[in-house]
Amino acid sequence: MTTLEVTFLVVSNGPKNNKRKTRSQANPLDYPSMNHQLSIPVSNSKPMPAIGLGYWKVDPAEAAKLTVEALKTGYRHLDCASDYGNESSVGYGIAESLAQGVCNPEDLWDTSKLWNTFHRPEHVKSALLRSLSDLRVDYLDLYLIHFPISLKHVPIETRYPAGWFFDPSALSPRMVPDAVPIRETWQAMEELVDAGLVRSIGVSNFGTSLIRDLLTQCRIRPSVLQVESHPYLVQPKLLRYCREESIATTAFSPLGAPSYIPIGMATESDSVLNHSLILSLATKYNKTQAQIVLRWGVQRGTAIVPKTSTLNRLGENLDLASFELTSQEMESINSLDKNQRFNDPGAFCEKAFGCFFPIYE
Repeated sequence: MTTLEVTFLVVSNGPKNNKRKTRSQANPLDYPSMNHQLSIPVSNSKPMPAIGLGYWKVDPAEAAKLTVEALKTGYRHLDCASDYGNESSVGYGIAESLAQGVCNPEDLWDTSKLWNTFHRPEHVKSALLRSLSDLRVDYLDLYLIHFPISLKHVPIETRYPAGWFFDPSALSPRMVPDAVPIRETWQAMEELVDAGLVRSIGVSNFGTSLIRDLLTQCRIRPSVLQVESHPYLVQPKLLRYCREESIATTAFSPLGAPSYIPIGMATESDSVLNHSLILSLATKYNKTQAQIVLRWGVQRGTAIVPKTSTLNRLGENLDLASFELTSQEMESINSLDKNQRFNDPGAFCEKAFGCFFPIYE
């Protein structure tokens, strides 16, 4: 598999002119070991830090502290979404970090995602403005359509985040689809760029057919695709297509099963971290199994957004530039591919939300 160019991004730890929020000019904190980060080129944008912190399933009560510690450790890429229900807490952490002079605001890469209930064009901007308010920033570096799934609108004042159910209090609650063409949602996303509220726009959980169709109709091309990808779901054709279209790729759940075991969507036997190949490489390089898998992710040219609420793992997940896998080792990990998808609406929507809704077939 051909790898993309992965470059070093120099990030500063000291205050400059704050273009997002005013803050005190505190003495900067210095984290020299994290000053050089891997980065991914993004069309018409600054480079995207290749290693981000994912906030899916992070407890809102822990998110602010986690954000402060992550930024102190050297993270600059924060992967958020309104559906995660913790953007307000992340915003507190960002504001506190900027006030302490932990990092420069222009060094941050803030991502959020448009939830399924806001696909109608008249609701797109209000959804973004709520995320901007919660995150306490004036603009996003990247705004993604979270799923190619449009659901009946739930007003922010009624329930936020809206979740999957249209009416959770109903006798038989279920998700209610709303037929909105992706083209219409995308045009509203483009207007956010025009207004300076978003630097780049992209899509999440899209396949090649949807992306190809979108490219025939868009005025502003998607800059980034975010999809599930790990050694058991390599997605080589999708990633190759995105490379050829100059669309950067971010892998969510880059470790695979561990994110899904606690919620009953995977078992320990599904974890690539237990595979003998990963164990042997961890021994060879004196790294953890997770670091081997994450290094594979960035070395093949994708950004990755592993989630952790464990503070001592923050630095571990970020420390991937100190070693490099051989081309043979990369191919060996590629060969583990099982096309095993853990986050599949075609599987979980019917069981959990009363509506059969496949998107990948």
